[in-house]
Amino acid sequence: MKLSAPALAAPLALILAACHSVPDAPPPEPQATELAAPPPAQQWLYGSAEARIVMVQEWNAIAVYIESVAAQRPNMSVVLAPGATADVPDFLACGDKPLAAVFDADETLIWNLGSTAWHVRAGREFDFPVWLDWERTGAGKAVPVPGALESLARIRAAGVEVIVNTNREAENAGGTAKTLEDAGTGTFVHGSTLWLCGDAPGGSGKDGRRNAISENYCVIALVGDQLGDIADIFNAKDHAPPQRKALSAAPAFAAMWGKGWFILPNPVYGPSIAGTMEEVFPPETYWEPSSGE
Repeated sequence: MKLSAPALAAPLALILAACHSVPDAPPPEPQATELAAPPPAQQWLYGSAEARIVMVQEWNAIAVYIESVAAQRPNMSVVLAPGATADVPDFLACGDKPLAAVFDADETLIWNLGSTAWHVRAGREFDFPVWLDWERTGAGKAVPVPGALESLARIRAAGVEVIVNTNREAENAGGTAKTLEDAGTGTFVHGSTLWLCGDAPGGSGKDGRRNAISENYCVIALVGDQLGDIADIFNAKDHAPPQRKALSAAPAFAAMWGKGWFILPNPVYGPSIAGTMEEVFPPETYWEPSSGE
């Protein structure tokens, strides 16, 4: 990891102090510092009443759907079968397997306030080694997403197992399980109700883990903050934002949103944060003020 000049300064000063005798110097005058404001997306997601309301609404809809489906005992899972496409949207069969709902963790079950705030205070972009440390040691500094705990209780009361499928590293399973438990979302067992990156083929893709989960469960809901939490087909490398958006609206997939597939808002990070000017604002929608300004 490359350290910035400020990060190097303190260790270097300690080394010099240990190797050389230097005269005492008066302590520096305390400097007033102003904390950086969080970026607008973080202000909205983590701090606004509007985001809290949206999350509670969505979590309530998730619970209502799962309660309804659990009472009916479905024949088909909501997990796409291997090789399925928008034209041939095959789903895995349920048989008599117990019911489960599969959730992403980060910005789905929990908000990573401790790690996110550290990056803002440090003026740093996402730092993967720091994130790995957060996976190991962040318990108690993450909070449940508004509405999650109440809805998880309803889901479990309906007889549906709650399973987490997250791209946190398998080597940090203990820290992740503790973070989830301390946030109140439940107790999770690695390889059973907690699935992590490295637990199945596919790397950061989650289809392998979804298929492994489906060997023992009938999955009646998939919930996340990114489309990869639903199916890897949405994360094809050659999909620009318009193509990805169109795929999500394909008739076979459009019927699934809110009916087994659920996406929570995350304007902070992920593959949804992309797009050129023309991809976000199609040229045919361009407009100029009548004054010509």
